[in-house]
Amino acid sequence: MNPYHLAKPLLFSLPPETAHQSIHSLLQSARGTPVESALERRYRVDDSRLSTTVFGLDSPNPVGVAAGFDKNAELPTMLAALGFGHVEVGGVTAKPQPGNPRPRMFRLPEDGALINRMGLNNEGADVIGERLSEGPHPDIPVGVNLALSEVTPTEDAPEDYRYTYERVTDGADYVVVNVSCPNSQGFRELQNRDSLEAILGELVDAGADPLLVKLSPDLPEPAVEDALAVVDELALDGIIASNTTTSRPDSLRNPNRAEKGGLSGKPIEHEATEMIRFIADRTDVPIVGVGGVSDAEGAYEKIRAGASMVQLYTGLVYEGPSIARDINAGLLDLLERDGFDSIDEAVGTER
Repeated sequence: MNPYHLAKPLLFSLPPETAHQSIHSLLQSARGTPVESALERRYRVDDSRLSTTVFGLDSPNPVGVAAGFDKNAELPTMLAALGFGHVEVGGVTAKPQPGNPRPRMFRLPEDGALINRMGLNNEGADVIGERLSEGPHPDIPVGVNLALSEVTPTEDAPEDYRYTYERVTDGADYVVVNVSCPNSQGFRELQNRDSLEAILGELVDAGADPLLVKLSPDLPEPAVEDALAVVDELALDGIIASNTTTSRPDSLRNPNRAEKGGLSGKPIEHEATEMIRFIADRTDVPIVGVGGVSDAEGAYEKIRAGASMVQLYTGLVYEGPSIARDINAGLLDLLERDGFDSIDEAVGTER
């Protein structure tokens, strides 16, 4: 049996945020020790068929960690050792902020889901930027998810994002503008076309490259098309689709479905894949697919729908540290089954 599955009952007996902090501390304690090398030997899948170059960055495989798992950029090298092909840290705000009151994360085990209303708790751009630039950098791309400080009025958002970008850019391989967090005030207004143009335009002027935007799954199709028009006008490098959702599918069984916050995991897998397909039909910009990825089949479906890479977070909670290895090994089997010589060949083949 998977050792993580033996430990999971104990971890799941703890409040979700406490369990996350325990795993985080364990990984931190192993950083830079022989344990890190041992994890790399156990969990990395080295095969040229999985390697890909997306928005100018080389990744050994298409499976990454989504923003939210490593908010303060303390674990990139350890996540690389677990076999991930890229890591996105944050969301990072210009000002440090504690986030929302606890409890603010909830498991829905029967549904393979989480609900969180964390509220972008992080140590702030100054601290995280210094950590990124001075700390060890893994041999995989590290992205930084930029978010709006809660104390900043919407009209000052462009300058707020620019401040954060300028503090983290030295240690970032790419940056993502997050205008879709459902758990912080003011983000809904950031997704209208004028606000989006102002924020992204400010970062283009600042020299952000590669620059991506993360969209909400709750946007109506015309709003998504507006966002794609801005992406094309400003020649952005990529799109992340998508964030957590405030909707609640009827299929949810766990009583925690009544909690407020963003839903992630298996219940949003199909909708997230369909959003990728919708976007891929309307733009040639690379897409990073997020939402419900927990196995090779789900990752492959997003790739064939048009995603050049995928990210996960909730799947890591439920499946444990072997998830990147298992997905990558499974992707190799699926590529061989379908006669593809590389992961790039599979992108968008079922649009």
